[in-house]
Amino acid sequence: MKRILTTILTAAIILALPVRGESCTNVIVTKGASRDGSVMVTYSADSHQLYGELYYKKGENHAPGTMLRIYEWDTGKYLGQIPQVQKTYTTVGNMNEHQLIITETTFGGVRNLVDTTGIMDYGSLIYITLQRARTAREAIKVITDLVKEHGYYSSGESFSIADKEEAWILEMIGKGTKMVNGKNVNKGAVWVAVRIPDGYISAHANQARITTFPKNDPENCIYSPDVIAFARESGLYKGSDKDFSFSDTYAPLSFGGMRGCEARVWSAFNILGGGMIGDKPYTDYLDYAMGHNAKNRMPLYIKPKEKVTVKMLADVMRDHYEGTAIDMTQDIGAGGSALPYRWRPMSFEVDGKKYYNERAIATQQTGFWLLGQARNWLPDEIGGILWFGVDDAATSALTPIYSSSLRVPECFRVGNGNMTTYSPTSAFWIFNRVTHFAYMRYDYIAPDIRKAVDEHEFTAMERIPAIDAAALEIHKSSPLKAREFLTDYSVNTAQQLFNKWVELDRYLLVKFIDGNIKRESAPGCFIDNGSGKNIPASPMQPGYSERWKRAVKEDAGEKLRVIE
Repeated sequence: MKRILTTILTAAIILALPVRGESCTNVIVTKGASRDGSVMVTYSADSHQLYGELYYKKGENHAPGTMLRIYEWDTGKYLGQIPQVQKTYTTVGNMNEHQLIITETTFGGVRNLVDTTGIMDYGSLIYITLQRARTAREAIKVITDLVKEHGYYSSGESFSIADKEEAWILEMIGKGTKMVNGKNVNKGAVWVAVRIPDGYISAHANQARITTFPKNDPENCIYSPDVIAFARESGLYKGSDKDFSFSDTYAPLSFGGMRGCEARVWSAFNILGGGMIGDKPYTDYLDYAMGHNAKNRMPLYIKPKEKVTVKMLADVMRDHYEGTAIDMTQDIGAGGSALPYRWRPMSFEVDGKKYYNERAIATQQTGFWLLGQARNWLPDEIGGILWFGVDDAATSALTPIYSSSLRVPECFRVGNGNMTTYSPTSAFWIFNRVTHFAYMRYDYIAPDIRKAVDEHEFTAMERIPAIDAAALEIHKSSPLKAREFLTDYSVNTAQQLFNKWVELDRYLLVKFIDGNIKRESAPGCFIDNGSGKNIPASPMQPGYSERWKRAVKEDAGEKLRVIE
């Protein structure tokens, strides 16, 4: 959600999420905080216009003088061109062959700091940097050098940048457009990057989270030389260097920044912290998450209650605030079937007062989502896994794609369908079909989908050690053949998931048609009426939730009341 801020620091609350880039969630787990010692980063690319597909770019050698054309990721708009480097690395989604992971969430920030003359948008920065960097620290340098040289076209952005050893958050915003003799003298960006201490987890969700930061600790914090000076020159900050807060200066908190964005971090911290956020109960930060108390700010990172597994982290991305004071299934907005979604826009007005449509980590408008896993005890050809999924995380499954893969599954291939063209072989469309059906009777249909999700994910996770071991044996004689083996495994497993969802789509339609629930002796084995004519037994008709029935009674009770 964008915070529109003027140079005199007047904040206007916007409750409508933009169409792209500004409604995503990242959770970061350092190797010391994970059960197996891997570094992990999650990402939900949430947009009402983004198609779910798996980007693939093969590494190449380029001739001197080669130029790279830049198109804005959000819109496809041509922005310009930059020199290509001599050698690029293979990338699969938001990972590359060296186990580097880069994801993002957009915080917007001070609106007049957008550089309309810049060439590098945040999406291009991610995917170009993955082609050019091997480590997180290299990636930070590549990103910041690119915007310094070519200008930064996007608004404020938080990047998660991780490799097999460490994880960082880089927060960046442009310096606006000030034209002198036909050139923007403010070209570039101000930024700060903080390393997440080993053994800790962090998260960000469309609100800048770095406040004050160390000025003399380059091992753990790097920043642009003018990050404070530019704020002073622009009239955004007047205090001392030691008190300078990046977020409070360049992206001050608003109600929307807390309720629509930081609340998701609050929920992730609650889940992985076991009810604690740092040394405090998660409820101590409820007023902050609800947008009522901007002074009660959460820490940038916390220690989890226990070491985090891939499955634990994946399930965080399926959260709707269940079990908390803002549980989306517990008010009348959930309808008669406990639906944990609110259709857009993000706010509505009744009798002259505005109200908020809740926005959790899991959301209906996800294009794709992922969990990048970097493992330092394995060769790069084997260590990186991109657990990849499409559509709503709560009702879609992640499937393992090794980041050294030489091709991607047909169901995820770029060009296999798009947002205006249905494809019967596209995972995005079949997952959307199944999930949309669930939205009609969520309390009954979603649990069946989650069974299929868990079955696929647990099976894949259980198989990974054996796949790793087989690949390691092959790797001894041929790293390339190891990559081919892992590619085949990744592609075949994803296509099996696609086929399973095609069958799930049919099963759910038969079982739940017309609001009924057919009786089963086992999943897919429907009980008939005993006449042998394929007529089902009398179906179950559970109706609506008690809260919904009472609301209908209050609204239309006299009209609907049964007269005995």
